[in-house]
Amino acid sequence: MVKLRCVITDDEPMARKGLQSYLEKIDFLELVAMCENAIQLGKVLKEQPVDLIFLDIEMPYLSGIELLSGLTSPPKVIIVSAYEQYALKGFELEGADYLLKPVSFERFFKAVNKVYNGFTKEKTIEHQPESIFVRTNQKYEKVDFEDILFVEALDNYISIHTLKKKYITHTTLSSFIQRLPSQRFVQIHKSYVINVEKVTSLEGNLIGIETCKLPISKSYRSVIKELLLK
Repeated sequence: MVKLRCVITDDEPMARKGLQSYLEKIDFLELVAMCENAIQLGKVLKEQPVDLIFLDIEMPYLSGIELLSGLTSPPKVIIVSAYEQYALKGFELEGADYLLKPVSFERFFKAVNKVYNGFTKEKTIEHQPESIFVRTNQKYEKVDFEDILFVEALDNYISIHTLKKKYITHTTLSSFIQRLPSQRFVQIHKSYVINVEKVTSLEGNLIGIETCKLPISKSYRSVIKELLLK
């Protein structure tokens, strides 16, 4: 199990203890430091890797907002404050969540679950392969995912279209799509799977990729529009 390395930063001892007690109940969180102010936190961040900060706003010497503003690539941050007026500023600084004191365990658990799910998703994407080997002309050839424009079904074969060439291989479209990264490739028709990063136009029931116009089946239309126009 992936564990998030956490730091609690709050100038109130009882607030730190309360968050610590919540954190210790959750198996995917690991407390690596507790800080009384943002200056201490800044030192911790220089000394060890941190995945998640629980950060108070109003603290002596340096506020949580001032610290966040000065970090170029901060860890995930959940702001914990007694004041609602800082919520907008916290989200502008890409805070993962904003918890108002006193914080219930239910609300705390919801916030850390959201961060954990995003973190594990990022790690999964990071470890996905960037290419695939396909058998064509009695040999295996490496095809980079970023080079694929679209894949076309041809009975028991498929044609993989790239900018440079086409690869014909003996497999079905339904089997091949299982080998493609789902965040990049989507089916638009029983005969076509496209690389969404290569789409150049959407006109009626046709998707443009380079010089090709591919049909969108009615059953896929709403999904495609939502994906491309979000």
